[in-house]
Amino acid sequence: MCLEKYEMKIISMYYALKSDALPSCLIILLGSIDCLTTLIGTIYAGAVEVNPLMKCILSTNVMAFLAIKISATLIIGFTYIFAKGTLDNSTKTSKYSRNLMRVAFAGIISLLIITAINNLTVILP
Repeated sequence: MCLEKYEMKIISMYYALKSDALPSCLIILLGSIDCLTTLIGTIYAGAVEVNPLMKCILSTNVMAFLAIKISATLIIGFTYIFAKGTLDNSTKTSKYSRNLMRVAFAGIISLLIITAINNLTVILP
């Protein structure tokens, strides 16, 4: 009886972590695809980086571009897990904040999907 209780706790913790990590994993995956396709597109396909700051960095130092792009992707990706951990469900404000956070991350994921598709259409003939 006691063993079953702990097994259920472990299983519920696994699914909670899995559902909390999914948006972060998607953002990190899509951000990495964006970084890779931007790099390949600018070096081999004649594409142009639209962001003026990143364009300047990419033209002078590719490693700095990669470091900034991957760092920003990881920070944004892990923000979801940390922010969700700080919110509790006890107040009405935290429920609104949680919903706002979900909408924001859905928007980020949507924009990253559009960016990745755009980059792939430039790279692929």
